Amino acid sequence: MFAIEKLRCEYKQNPLGIDLAAARISWQLVTDRRDCKQAAYQIQVAMDNGYREMRWDSGRVESSQSIHVEMEQVKPEARTRYYYQIRAWDQGGVCSGWSETAFFETGLMGEPWEGEWISAPTEYFTEDSEVCPQLRTFVELKGMVASARIYVTALGLYELQLNGRRVGDHYFTPGWTSYGKRLQYQTYDVTNLLSGGTNMLGALLGNGWYKGHLGWKKEEKIYGSTTALLLELHIKYTDGSTQRIHTGQGWEAAESAIRMSDIYMGETYDARLERNLMSTSEAGWHPVAVIGHTKDIIVAQENVPVTRNENLQPIALLTTPQGDKVLDMGQNMVGWLKFSVQGKAGETVELQHAEILDRDGNFYRENIRSATQLIRYTLKGGEIESYEPHFTFQGFRYVKLTGFPETVQLEDFTGVVVHSDMERTGDFQCSDPLVNQLHHNILWGQKGNFLDVPTDCPQRDERLGWTGDAQMFVRTASYLMNTAPFFTKWLRDLKADQTPEGGIPFYVPNLTEAFSDGWGETSNSSAAWGDAAAVCPWTIYEMYGDKRLLAEQYESMKSWVGYIRAQGDNPYLWNTGFHFGDWLALDSKPDSYVGATDPNYVATAFYAYSVSLTIKAAAALGNTKDADEYRELHRRILEAFHEEYVNPDGQLSVPTQTAQVLALRFDLIDGVAKEQAILKLAELLSEAGDHLTTGFVGTPYLNPVLSDNGHNALAYKLLFQKDYPSWLYQVTKGATTIWEHWDGIREDGSFWSADMNSFNHYAYGAIGEWLYRYVAGMGPDEAEPGFKKVHIRPRPGQGMDFARASLETMYGTLASSWRRLEDGGMEVQITVPANTSAVVILPGAMLQGLLESRIPVEQAEGIYSTLPAETGVQIEMGSGSYLFTYGYPS
Repeated sequence: MFAIEKLRCEYKQNPLGIDLAAARISWQLVTDRRDCKQAAYQIQVAMDNGYREMRWDSGRVESSQSIHVEMEQVKPEARTRYYYQIRAWDQGGVCSGWSETAFFETGLMGEPWEGEWISAPTEYFTEDSEVCPQLRTFVELKGMVASARIYVTALGLYELQLNGRRVGDHYFTPGWTSYGKRLQYQTYDVTNLLSGGTNMLGALLGNGWYKGHLGWKKEEKIYGSTTALLLELHIKYTDGSTQRIHTGQGWEAAESAIRMSDIYMGETYDARLERNLMSTSEAGWHPVAVIGHTKDIIVAQENVPVTRNENLQPIALLTTPQGDKVLDMGQNMVGWLKFSVQGKAGETVELQHAEILDRDGNFYRENIRSATQLIRYTLKGGEIESYEPHFTFQGFRYVKLTGFPETVQLEDFTGVVVHSDMERTGDFQCSDPLVNQLHHNILWGQKGNFLDVPTDCPQRDERLGWTGDAQMFVRTASYLMNTAPFFTKWLRDLKADQTPEGGIPFYVPNLTEAFSDGWGETSNSSAAWGDAAAVCPWTIYEMYGDKRLLAEQYESMKSWVGYIRAQGDNPYLWNTGFHFGDWLALDSKPDSYVGATDPNYVATAFYAYSVSLTIKAAAALGNTKDADEYRELHRRILEAFHEEYVNPDGQLSVPTQTAQVLALRFDLIDGVAKEQAILKLAELLSEAGDHLTTGFVGTPYLNPVLSDNGHNALAYKLLFQKDYPSWLYQVTKGATTIWEHWDGIREDGSFWSADMNSFNHYAYGAIGEWLYRYVAGMGPDEAEPGFKKVHIRPRPGQGMDFARASLETMYGTLASSWRRLEDGGMEVQITVPANTSAVVILPGAMLQGLLESRIPVEQAEGIYSTLPAETGVQIEMGSGSYLFTYGYPS
């Protein structure tokens, strides 16, 4: 069997609104044979022109490429659907046959917008009004509809309705971008929502990130004070004629039942004020205002949309010692509650959201700070009413109910989980249930914080796209889910917000242009935060083989390095300016958030790291001259680092865990200095009772450094620690997501702080990379990225009897598992996707015994060679599934 499956265009299945001159397609080879490689492919593309008109036939192309194949020859037209199919030949000449047909559809492709920006009239809706306006128009059809598309964006958030039905399954559209420079639009197929005769097309507008509370200056509107809509409806009739409806004069506006909606504060809804949008006789409708706003910054949707991805049922209805009625969802989640209630007209119910109960079991929300997270609903009365908010989301596990009847039932409530609709790609399981819960918590931290931008936390009055958090977690995130479209969009905002000098804001989208955020003039460009400009593009390249995104961001990488080089009077050290340092490290001074590691040491270490990644990017993109120049710069940085931070005896002058970790992870030292750093790291851990003291900067690299430098057993010991500070300490305290602080809840049940104590803060979840890449052993190859060539090197450790992981790569499912056998041996099972190869190191195996007695003959097919390795046997193999059993040293 040999076939083509999982056709994708720009990572998406049958996408609408692709605005690219050369869209890329990817596919997977499916076979029951080992060592299957693609030798050639053929692509056929047809345009939907009322019939499928062939536009391009590639013919047979001799190539093994099966991901990110650009269709340069198609020359796509605006607002057009293209169908494509693929067939391939393997190295033996076997043809797959044609795949099923997939499609992509272009958006406006740069066509000028005919629509105008419309807003609620200011004489009825002042800038200070919190009421969400609703806009509408009526559309008369001229015949039988063949197809209909809506292209739409907004200042603020929008929700569309067509004939009383919600359009699409996207939420928080058009998303949060650097609004002054980039604004996304979305495309919807509404063919089946239109009916003969008169159709009502309407929209609700919400404040969202554009007009609502954002950041720490609550009195200021960050981007604008007026919400607005821009929309075009394009209709094709079966007789070939077309019709275009767009926003402008002729639309009307009215107040909605949403009296207030804000991402931080929640939503207030009065059901008595609901309107029948289909009615033309209701009072309160007024002509819209046409406003001036640029359309030059509008781009097609880049990220996957935010969608509702699952529902959770509450596990308990509690009565707290203070007498509050509180729902327990059993999981710290992000989204909202959908609820049903019955009562008299004018009665109001409230739902307030929090992450945690205090040690006495009372509802606790001080760590939410000024974000009220309050849903207030006024009943219209009579029958059972159901409600869920429109333009707000909450981070919560517990919900305090006020005003509800005594007879409230758990089944009256459903938790709706929302996040960017990233495909789940990774799974990890092992013999330890606490570690499995840790993995669960890491995943749910990503679900909660990857809502259109990678936020630091999803509950308090912050929820910003902190660059440091994102770069620390990007690789773990890319094991768990397909993050390529997500980071593509966010990195384009990062590039847009980069200063002319090359500096990178603390968070993206950047708010500091609108107001001072408390960091004063130093509100840009901290080391380890700004380095997201280099770390994130390179990681996406490694994990997905996305050379186009790397090329897009390459100048941004160079500009960031240039910015660092220009700081201070030494171009090879970064020892000036403000830095967060090893944020929230446990070796910090009292009342300080910054760890003991010298921030200038951290800055220079990351300077060298970003330069090393820029060298790799230059080489991958064929920029040989740049690569040579950056190699020389890197050499000089290492010299300056040694002179500044390495003592004559070879020890680092900064004696912290994080200092040793960064020097080892970033290859800043070798020889005696490296040996000393390895010894010092183990010594520092021992002095701390085999516990970490690292913060945001050191923690992501700690276990990988230990496993790479002869201390894999110590890495496992850190993993399995259950007392403070440790990953599993949080689990023993009932955590269902990752905490911001190692001691968010102290041993006595008290809290670390009310000021900054998120219980859904994914940065320390970066340990997830170690679970996949070291415990299970699955990693990409820099020279053949995107898992075209796979490195599999499981590293078993004491306390774990088995581990298994799988990853849906661009080529197919990669899997690695190991388990200990009763006789003391080891069983390793590996699956390598078709059209890829692998280099495998079997832990603890001996070459002679493995070859002569441990691999059945039928298992040897697809194995190219075996070599002795320092810790086992190295095997080169092609695609397929393999099972190895062998003796394992105790």
